[in-house]
Amino acid sequence: MKRLLLFVFVIAMVWPQKSAAWGFYAHRRIDRLAVFTLPPEMIGFYKKHIVYITETSTKPDSRRTLVPGEAPRHYIDIDVYGDSAVYKMPRFWKDAVAKYGEDTLMAYGIVPWHINLMKFQLTEAFKARDTDKILRLSSEMGHYIADACVPLHTTQNYNGQLTNQRGIHALWESRLPELLAHNYDFFVGRAAYIDNPQLRAWDAVTRAHLALDSVLRFEKELTEAFAEDRKYSFEDRNGVNTRVYSRDFSEDYHRQRNGQVERQMRYAIALTGSFWYTCWVDAGQPDLNKMAGISETELQHIKEEAQPQQPVLPVRPEAGIPREVRGKGLAESYFLSCAFH
Repeated sequence: MKRLLLFVFVIAMVWPQKSAAWGFYAHRRIDRLAVFTLPPEMIGFYKKHIVYITETSTKPDSRRTLVPGEAPRHYIDIDVYGDSAVYKMPRFWKDAVAKYGEDTLMAYGIVPWHINLMKFQLTEAFKARDTDKILRLSSEMGHYIADACVPLHTTQNYNGQLTNQRGIHALWESRLPELLAHNYDFFVGRAAYIDNPQLRAWDAVTRAHLALDSVLRFEKELTEAFAEDRKYSFEDRNGVNTRVYSRDFSEDYHRQRNGQVERQMRYAIALTGSFWYTCWVDAGQPDLNKMAGISETELQHIKEEAQPQQPVLPVRPEAGIPREVRGKGLAESYFLSCAFH
């Protein structure tokens, strides 16, 4: 009985969960690098708390099996809704609920809508000058945005289990970044204001889903060219000899995909920074340096160290927000936003 329980525990630890994404390394890297896309008015505050933002980025995955309703926030199985659903799916929550029902949406994932909800939550946190909420929501928003950029988070075949490609989830999201990210180009440019956050969240899902076919096809072709003992190797992981995709197989997959994982990580970094920036602007651009108690000397040092890429601030703090939504509470703003499209 003890052996059986041990076996079940090991399988639970190594078997990819439907909602698991990127791996801790990539999630932390994405949130951390998003900080350096921010303008001077923001970067001091975020840089001062960069360790917290980096470490907290993995919290949503840690609670996905413990908190009811958490798992669907990480993905959307868009292919269950039929042919070309990525283009036809209602972009706004109210319309989607009217067409499919909330139970169906929760069953197959809600990541693009949850990103939009978090956008309103973070904007409200900025308005309230609530440092703790700003940091927590920024970090966790980055997690969900990164998840939306993963092709395997847009399909029922999330781990290749329907095409005899089990393990591809870990290959794409964890193994490649861990092995190769030190050579990736993460200079992504400056954060930019997002006029319609809900549509931008869907842009990320659409972009990821359109890459899904090649994610699966190239892995299958490469597997046919590699003997089993060349496709996998063994590495020591915390004192355990663990089977992993070999470096040769991983590097060949990276080359065949023409650096796809690198491109998606870059996209996630830029999009995360832009969402943070948009929330801050829509909240009226509160003085974050004052909130963080950062002196002019300290701020100058942070700027020089970070070499931030500075976006041009929009003229109107509330640009892009429907007039009817401005000044509303969180819940009311969320549902009103669904009606403006």
